[in-house]
Amino acid sequence: MPQSDMRHFPHRLWTRTAAWVRSAPGTYLWLAALFVTTVAVHHMSPDFEQAFLRQRSTNLHELSENPVRVLVASAFWIDGSSWWPYAVLYTLFHAPAERWLGTPRWLAVAAAAHVLATLISEGALLWAIRHGHAPTSSVNTLDIGVSYALAGVAAVLTYRIPRPWRYAYLAALLAFYGAPLVTGRTFTDLGHATAALIGLCCRPLTPAAARTAPPDHDTGVRHPAQDHRPPPHTRD
Repeated sequence: MPQSDMRHFPHRLWTRTAAWVRSAPGTYLWLAALFVTTVAVHHMSPDFEQAFLRQRSTNLHELSENPVRVLVASAFWIDGSSWWPYAVLYTLFHAPAERWLGTPRWLAVAAAAHVLATLISEGALLWAIRHGHAPTSSVNTLDIGVSYALAGVAAVLTYRIPRPWRYAYLAALLAFYGAPLVTGRTFTDLGHATAALIGLCCRPLTPAAARTAPPDHDTGVRHPAQDHRPPPHTRD
């Protein structure tokens, strides 16, 4: 690379990175919020951290007491994990989906996967508790994080990939989320698989589906200005 290009490389890299971030504002605002909350968790004592996160968890107890609050709050905390893997995953999946779908539709897919997969998986856990397949203490289990939304968004990206690569991506996706459900069968395994299926069901929100939508139904009523047929012949 010529030396003049080397001098301008940092500026070009910064410009392109900033443009990419601006093209997916929802993704990177969410990621920034996760960074702040992750730093906050790392400054908590272990006992306080568990109690604090449990109050923001979508477990059965909190869902019965504060369903809306915990469904929103749980999407802004990760269980003391490193933030960097999420930065990579958000850039690989959320950002392309937001750029493709637009922020409102991307957010709709992420929210549907997060909320519906949570309710379905926790409903299955409630059934297991009532039938003696899970301990009663499971009502207070820690269930926070962004993985259900990520699974849904990763799934809807199936429709962004051209054929025949789409089928390989779909097979890998179903294997990734389906295999743990078969081998582990935990409520979170069910939640991830459900979120992926919800994402696949969001095809009507994709631009391709909008372009192939059927035209409006023809009522058969013609505007006079559009009817160019000659008037019928009449006798004087």
